[in-house]
Amino acid sequence: MDLRSLQASPAPGLVNLMVEIPAGSRNKYEYNAEAGLMVLDRVLHSSVRYPFDYGFIPNTLAEDGAPLDALVIMNEPTFAGCLITARPIGILDMVDCGAHDGKLLCVPTADPRQHAIRSIRQIAPNQLEEVAEFFRTYKNLEGRVIEITGWLDAEAVPALLERCIAAAAASPS
Repeated sequence: MDLRSLQASPAPGLVNLMVEIPAGSRNKYEYNAEAGLMVLDRVLHSSVRYPFDYGFIPNTLAEDGAPLDALVIMNEPTFAGCLITARPIGILDMVDCGAHDGKLLCVPTADPRQHAIRSIRQIAPNQLEEVAEFFRTYKNLEGRVIEITGWLDAEAVPALLERCIAAAAASPS
C-alpha cells in the first residue's frame, strides 16, 4: 500500500483519511510506510477505547513529526487500512510532550446521514468531551504530559491542513 500519490485533500473542504484504528479498539495500529502495511504498534494498557475511527491524512507532516492525525465519526467501525473521503468539522487542539498535536474531527462524505454536519457545534458536547477525555486518559497512563487547549471549529482547519501539506512537500522523502 503506497500512499505517496494520494492527495491529502482531494477537493476543497475534504481530506483523504487513512484509518489506522477502528472505533472501539484498544489495539494501536500504525501505518509503516517502508513496509506498506499496517502494523500493531501496541495495545493500550487502560480500559479506554478509541471513541471514533482514528487515523491520519496521507502526505501531511504535523509539528510532532508524524502525519496529521484525524478522527472520523462513523456509526459502525471500519478497519485498519480503510481510506475514507471525509469533511473536517473541527480540531481537538492539544500539545503532546511540548509539540502541537492537533487532531482533525471529520465526518465521512459517504454517509448521507452526516451530509449536513459542517461544524463541531453540531456534535453533542458530551461526545466532544469523550474524545478529549480519551486522549487525556490514555496519554496520562503512558506517562506523557499533554495539554488539551480545547476545540476549534471548522474555520481553523484549512490553515492547519495547508501547513501540514506544505511541511510534507518540503520534507526530504
